[in-house]
Amino acid sequence: MATVGAFALGGLLVAQQDSAESRTMATPQDPDELRASEEAVFVPPSPSPSASASAPPSPSPSPSTREPTEPAEPSVIPVLATGPGTFTTAQASGEAVGQGTIRTYRVQVEDGIELSARQAAQEVAAILAHPRGWTNDGVNGFRLVADGPADFTVKIATPGTADAICGAAGLNTRGELNCAVGPTVVVNLKRWVLGSPQFAGPVTEYRALIVNHEVGHRIGHGHETCPGPGRPAPAMMQQIKGLKGCVANAWPYDTDGTYLGGPSVP
Repeated sequence: MATVGAFALGGLLVAQQDSAESRTMATPQDPDELRASEEAVFVPPSPSPSASASAPPSPSPSPSTREPTEPAEPSVIPVLATGPGTFTTAQASGEAVGQGTIRTYRVQVEDGIELSARQAAQEVAAILAHPRGWTNDGVNGFRLVADGPADFTVKIATPGTADAICGAAGLNTRGELNCAVGPTVVVNLKRWVLGSPQFAGPVTEYRALIVNHEVGHRIGHGHETCPGPGRPAPAMMQQIKGLKGCVANAWPYDTDGTYLGGPSVP
């Protein structure tokens, strides 16, 4: 018999079921729906629902040092070269966080990875519920779902599978990078476990950057660049390409609610 439990997560109540988790095959999308980016390829959000503009960029002098969740002992998770290409959907759901347009999302982990889909969903949910995240703008919100339609899906995949999904759409991730195909964000397991050589903070912070960067695209934000030496790098900056004098930062907003942006990149 399946058991049902719940845990609190940054003010978010997430229900868990210890039942068989659903499996889906990786399905590439139409290449016309793609836009390339070295850190993470993204697709602009669909016209409905529309998102209101964020506050104008006003960089803060100090970067983030706050972790969204407790570390998940990344060193004990082996980074397999490739996997079967099937995914387990986290059987976890939660209340909406934020205000305005609420986008639903699910979290999936490739089969064979020593990472619980529920654990991954917990961490993604904590990032999206974080007070320094996108809900700080007052017009965007998110809700984790296990079943039914979702506005986007976060998949954590081995490097080989990430390359297969992204490569089928014409993207070269070289076993190193993340990508997004249509409404699917593909997170390379190597980046989830090891972080990035350009990011000096803890790996949990880099995971927050991955999620915030991709979800930022989904709610209408484009790429930004460093606003000045010593300032926090915007979450919408492709930080894996180099910080250009900025300091690594995972969050869209500072603790005082200031948007940590920079000049837009065409």
